[in-house]
Amino acid sequence: MRKIIFSTILFVSFSSLIAINTYAEPSLEEREDEVSEERAQLQEELSDAEQELADVVTELETLDQEIERLNGAIEKNEEKLKETKEEIQTKEEEAKKLEQEIEKIQDRIDTRKNVLKNRLSSLQKNGGSVDYIEVVLGASSFGDFVSRVSTVNKVMDSDKKLVEQHISDQKELEEKELALKDRMSELESKKEEIVGINDLLETQKEETENKAQTLEDKESELVALQEELQVEDSRLASIQNSIEQEIEEQNQPVSLASQETSNNSSNSSSSSNSSNSNDSSSQSSNQSSSAPSGNGSMESVIQAGMSQRGTPYVWGGTSPSGFDCSGFLHWSFEQGGMNISARSTDQFAHVGKRVPESEMQRGDLVFFNTNGPDGHIGIYLGNGKFLGAQSSYPGVDVENMSSGYWANHFSGHVRRVQ
Repeated sequence: MRKIIFSTILFVSFSSLIAINTYAEPSLEEREDEVSEERAQLQEELSDAEQELADVVTELETLDQEIERLNGAIEKNEEKLKETKEEIQTKEEEAKKLEQEIEKIQDRIDTRKNVLKNRLSSLQKNGGSVDYIEVVLGASSFGDFVSRVSTVNKVMDSDKKLVEQHISDQKELEEKELALKDRMSELESKKEEIVGINDLLETQKEETENKAQTLEDKESELVALQEELQVEDSRLASIQNSIEQEIEEQNQPVSLASQETSNNSSNSSSSSNSSNSNDSSSQSSNQSSSAPSGNGSMESVIQAGMSQRGTPYVWGGTSPSGFDCSGFLHWSFEQGGMNISARSTDQFAHVGKRVPESEMQRGDLVFFNTNGPDGHIGIYLGNGKFLGAQSSYPGVDVENMSSGYWANHFSGHVRRVQ
């Protein structure tokens, strides 16, 4: 019984050790896939951040134009307000002169009132009233009668003129007072309207400036995020390169051991064939030490292009020291063993044959509307990914065209070389 239990414990422990050794650490290939996937996700985030930053910059330009327009409107209104205030000041000075004229008219009116009052008082005797008829009939002689009639006519004409002048002055006074009041009221209303419009424009300007400040803060945050993502992508690229070197170093001894085993097997087959075997081994060794340009397939082109991931973007660049998008494709085709004369995106747009987007497959050329129609080009890898030389960091890399920036700029133009 103890032996069975002990055996069981040993078996479980041994199985655990195997499990630990098996699952404790992922293989280099798995680590490379993980880093590659993480970089792809990071590139997508970086692409989204770049697009968002471009949108913010565009909106900021629009807001700057709006602020400039508001400043122009405020400046014009301030000029109108200044003119209105000057006109109000002029009218106030006119009002002072008019008030002086009104005082003079009022004095004339008051003087006439006194004259008429005294005239009326002279016609009243002993509490009774005396009219002009009684004055005329009270004449003692014809000469006196004529004299009285003449005097009464003069008095009546004088009174009539006084009354007419009094009415005219009174009317003039009322008209001038009313005109002045209306004009002053009009100017005050205009002043209030301009002040109100300016207050509204100032409020709009303040809101626009606040929005612009918010966007500027967002722009700073996006720039900082871009820098962080680029630093992180650079770190992952370094890790990925290290893993690729480890895989290459790991596979190199296996290749040598396989070659050695093959040579030993050839040597032990028979003495009569040893010389032929050595010649074959020598020929194989010479072939493996050379650097073939490729077998002329799209896979060779893709492999050549993938070897340049991380190469910086250089405008007009056509070598591993720096590529632009068309220069990178020309170099990759050349290294893959395919002779393509195209060296610009315009020329690549006529290479091979055009195929529908729905039939797109690995190795097809895909075009994007950046810097004009079909201004950017890459090699489709499948699963919504493409390989190309982008102006954004790190240059040559795999990008996602299923969503984000590249999905929005994909032109739908697809060409098949072979």
